[in-house]
Amino acid sequence: MGKMYFTIEPAPRHRLPLYKTLLCVTCALILIVNGFSLFHNLQSLKGANEQLALSSRVAERLQYLNVLTLDADSSARGYFISGKETYLGPTRSVITESEREFRELEKLLANNPAQLKNLQQLQVLVRKRIAMLSQAIDVYKHSGLDEIVNIAKVSDERSGMDEIRLQIVIMVREQNEAMAARAASFYQEYQKAVVMGAGINAVAIVVLIMFYQLVRRSFIHRAAVEHALQLSNESLESMVQQRTEQLSVLSRHLISISEEEKMRLSRELHDEMGANLTSISMDIAAVTHQLQKTNPELATQLRRARGTLVETVELKRRIIEDLRPSLLDNLGLGAAIDSYCEDFARQAGIPCETEIGADIDAVAKGDSSLSIALFRIVQESLTNIRKYAKASRVSVALKRQPDEMLVLRIIDDGIGIAAPTLAKPMSHGLLGMRERALLLGGVLNIRRGRGDKGTCIEVYIPLKGRGGRTAGAVPPAGLHPSSTPHQRAGDHTQSSPPYSTRPHIVPDLHDQ
Repeated sequence: MGKMYFTIEPAPRHRLPLYKTLLCVTCALILIVNGFSLFHNLQSLKGANEQLALSSRVAERLQYLNVLTLDADSSARGYFISGKETYLGPTRSVITESEREFRELEKLLANNPAQLKNLQQLQVLVRKRIAMLSQAIDVYKHSGLDEIVNIAKVSDERSGMDEIRLQIVIMVREQNEAMAARAASFYQEYQKAVVMGAGINAVAIVVLIMFYQLVRRSFIHRAAVEHALQLSNESLESMVQQRTEQLSVLSRHLISISEEEKMRLSRELHDEMGANLTSISMDIAAVTHQLQKTNPELATQLRRARGTLVETVELKRRIIEDLRPSLLDNLGLGAAIDSYCEDFARQAGIPCETEIGADIDAVAKGDSSLSIALFRIVQESLTNIRKYAKASRVSVALKRQPDEMLVLRIIDDGIGIAAPTLAKPMSHGLLGMRERALLLGGVLNIRRGRGDKGTCIEVYIPLKGRGGRTAGAVPPAGLHPSSTPHQRAGDHTQSSPPYSTRPHIVPDLHDQ
């Protein structure tokens, strides 16, 4: 496996490439120019539209002025024929209304000197016609209709109205020509605005397409890099998982080899060394009996030597018990745990209560891997309690639950285990206990004890499918190693995660 290097340096800050920045700025400038152009074109169109409206209002007022004049003339004629002054309404109001119209037309034509000149001529003609009507009315009032008829025969009244109509027609025609020119200008401005807007939009679309292509290429490249990185991460995860599994299997195999070696050493010490020590003790006893009368001093030395030999036999027994408890093979798991807890209470001075189920020996009978694993977990737990817990009471319970689950629970009321210690990867004692539980297809959880004091170590071993032993047994549903089964109120500290969570085909304790 190659070396892996890790760094905590911050990632470099990447900037957008210069050509992409320039492209973005160009696109933004084009859109800004397009906005200003649209605003200018709208102003031009607004001005052209106002000119069209102005020309239309001038034509309407000229036509209205013509109507006022005709109405005044017609009302005067009606008065002359009927003699009723009710017909003189339009004639009397024409002066006021015509002057008002002339003032409005002067305002509308303020920027058109030619039309202002025509307007002045029209104003002279209208005033002259109104004056003639006023004189004719006065003559009618004093001399009657006959005088009006005589005046009409002599004067040419029709020419006055024709001049007014002609002048209005001239002004309307010029105004229509101005309207046509302004309409053409309006259309040109509109066409120019459309062409310019379409051109700018086309350029903007081209730039946006180019930018889209750049972004698309960048996205494809990034996706390819992310895919390669994902593949690399998956490969690394697979490699780490494989190495973890191998180390876990190796750890369990070493545990199996260690137990097998301890059992072999205990048998050799018990059989060979025990026989030799017994033979030596018998020989020393015989020689001591023979020398007791002839050489008492040598007999005394031999008795001291025999006492040392007895101490050596006791040391041998303790070593054998540490390597492989004889009670475990002779009387069963329950008796071995009871005896070890009694020795722990006597040596450590800490009361230790045991509660062993009646059917535990039947369950563990013929399954040496189960017996030795549970015994070693109890042994390691009590050793840790004696060294670090500062506890005043300990309880050990091993029971078989109705759901075919074997539960071992060791509880103390000491200072407890700190969370960093639980997560510490080099906590060999905790790691060894967890690996022994995994070796049996079970789980080991560590949490706070009763009343949130001390420590509670729980081991759950499934019994279903164990025919003396279960290779690669998988814990039942709900007993994931990272969970805390049967947690009581007041329990707060969850167990640390195991170093291997997948089931394995693990070696038997008797496999070489």
